Amino acid sequence: MDLTATWQVIVQQRKELAELFGFETRNKYEIFDDKRQLIGFCAEQQKGFLGILLRQFLGHWRTFDVHFFDHNKNLVMIAKHPFRFFFQEFHIYDGKGVALGWADQRFGIFTKKFDVMNAQGDLILRMRSGLFKIWTFPLKNPEGVEKAIIRKRWGGILKEAFMDADNFSIEYEDATLNQEQRLLILALSVFTDLQYFEKKGGGGFDLDIG
Repeated sequence: MDLTATWQVIVQQRKELAELFGFETRNKYEIFDDKRQLIGFCAEQQKGFLGILLRQFLGHWRTFDVHFFDHNKNLVMIAKHPFRFFFQEFHIYDGKGVALGWADQRFGIFTKKFDVMNAQGDLILRMRSGLFKIWTFPLKNPEGVEKAIIRKRWGGILKEAFMDADNFSIEYEDATLNQEQRLLILALSVFTDLQYFEKKGGGGFDLDIG
């Protein structure tokens, strides 16, 4: 899955019939390039009865892994989410288990905030949603230059109301972004969906108010 060959990626969530009845199933996504060609997949790996229970009652707070595959089903990236009630984290590795970096949620009032670090712990990107653009997530380097943007895409009233299926586009605005940086941004788009658009477990509260 060579992301340097495309300026845009579409991440399309696959939902199942059980979700019509409020039953949360394993999160699965298809990944397309700017020509709408399928270039990969990703899926939450927690299976079995325990995984079902954690998904229903803990929502995005639970521990889970998301595996990313190319269109030939070769593993290209693993994202790990540790159990957190506050300030979520997403740790990202390549297909061989080598660390690529991680994303940390930051406290925000009326804004959604993440910082993205590389494997050495250097801050490389900040993601901040605008007050009146709650479905738009620009990513800027520490100097404030916009490098990419993640957008939640409107799926139509029936899909939004009943299927809870989320679609995102990623626009790589800086052509010099390398493969590792693009993978981090791809993982962040899925993290954004799981953090802000997935149903919360057990009808509980969410610390984030921005």
